[in-house]
Amino acid sequence: MSTYQYPLLIKQILKMPIAQASRHEIVYRGEVRLSYPQFAERVSRLGSALRALGVVHGSRVAVMDWDSNRYLENYFAVPMLGAVLMTVNIRLSPEQIAYTVDHSRAETLLIHSDFLPVLEQIRSKLPLVKSIILLSDGPADVPAGFAGEYEAMLAAADPVCDFPDFDENSQATTFYTTGTTGLPKGVMFSHRQLVLHTLSVMSTMMMAGLNGRISREDVYMPLTPMFHVHAWGFPYVATMLGMKQVYTGRFIPQTVLKLLVSEKVTISHCVPTIMHMILASPEAAHIDLSGWKVLIGGSALPRAMCQAALKRGIDIFTGYGMSESCPIMTLAQLRGDMLGDQALDSEAAIDIRTSAGIPAALVEVRVVDEAMNEVPHDGHTPGEVVARSPFLTPGYDGNPEASAALWKGGWMHTGDIGAIDPNGYLRIMDRSKDVIKTGGEWISSIGLEDLLLTHKAVAEVAVIGVEDARWGERPIAVVVARPGALVSEDELKAIVKARADIGEISKFAIPDRIVFTEALEKTSVGKLDKKAMRLRYATAPAA
Repeated sequence: MSTYQYPLLIKQILKMPIAQASRHEIVYRGEVRLSYPQFAERVSRLGSALRALGVVHGSRVAVMDWDSNRYLENYFAVPMLGAVLMTVNIRLSPEQIAYTVDHSRAETLLIHSDFLPVLEQIRSKLPLVKSIILLSDGPADVPAGFAGEYEAMLAAADPVCDFPDFDENSQATTFYTTGTTGLPKGVMFSHRQLVLHTLSVMSTMMMAGLNGRISREDVYMPLTPMFHVHAWGFPYVATMLGMKQVYTGRFIPQTVLKLLVSEKVTISHCVPTIMHMILASPEAAHIDLSGWKVLIGGSALPRAMCQAALKRGIDIFTGYGMSESCPIMTLAQLRGDMLGDQALDSEAAIDIRTSAGIPAALVEVRVVDEAMNEVPHDGHTPGEVVARSPFLTPGYDGNPEASAALWKGGWMHTGDIGAIDPNGYLRIMDRSKDVIKTGGEWISSIGLEDLLLTHKAVAEVAVIGVEDARWGERPIAVVVARPGALVSEDELKAIVKARADIGEISKFAIPDRIVFTEALEKTSVGKLDKKAMRLRYATAPAA
């Protein structure tokens, strides 16, 4: 007797809402509404259309689109064919986009009409691309040489597509890191890894009793671009649960807030920059945000932002991971055994919400010294964060040296400096390249930023280290003030000095300079670009 081995393939995720007959919708900008059966048929039609263009097992298919139902359809149809989905970072420079698409060996490109000017610049640099499909939100002329327009191709395609079984270790996706050094690196994930990551995130968030708990009754709206680490994996989670899903298209705060209210959104995720934009938006002042669960990732959640969001009734908390980890490794879940009768917005609760959190299901996290020895779980002793789980990338496409360094010693190296407390919570102190080494001490740029953000006039801040002949490095703070607010350099230095005077932080943490600016440099995914800022403010005055 033979048994069915049930490979862990992405198509299994889509089977669940169909089998359970979910009556929820997938919504795009409030204009397109699809039932789950309609969505599944469109996935099949897309599979048929791509197969007709010659997409086979192992083919590479690149997508350049805003967050949309089309993108979600590609999340499923492309890997379900056995092909590899390459999600193009639309915020890179044209030269970097050309490099990543070509390096991924994509032969098929789906591109939104908004990005046609970019394609025109780089088309000669994409010799492997044979078929191009136009994506559009309205009537559009199909350029010469294109295979066709997305909706027309789906309408003409066979509504039944045979998505076969194959090895669950087959590659499903690839995308490119936006590291601050060297060329972007291609990160790879298999079907097995994506299914296990989906199950890990789903089960971990369903374990939550006090914050961030999810169910099939939630309404999901991502505020993380879908080109970035599978939109942190949540579209797969939301689909498996049969949630109502809402996709915003191009990020515009007013549109997001409108959809948040009209579609009754309850769960989202974003980087701190996006949350800052939403909380600062005049439109948000008149909207009831209570009951909205928001997972913050990509950068540390500032304490002041956490407090501001909680005052608006937002259930805000942190997740931690990286491109190479699929990405979620830890979640900042509140625990009754720690809080007791303390309120969910108490200082103790905020400490937890702004930490990196506790490991998700199937994830091992350690903090180690240079010899890979685990440091004490006292909440203070720093070390590098390393991890293991069944869904961490095996390495970088075509880059064996970087892959070997990533997995040195059999653990994946994050490059983050952190500490684990006695309750198992990880707190990230800094990126190893961002920690400031001054006067023989290590100063956390994240900790300083959190402290400076306690001043009511400070909207955003980045702390960086600049070279200093005497001390090695010295911290400076780059500050964006709130509109119409006044704050002086001396005021901000005094906040840090007050903590140094009582021994909470080192005296070396007092910034040499406070630089006021209208905007902070950001990376293509909304993180602080400290490399650019270090170059800009490289010359510090002599101490």
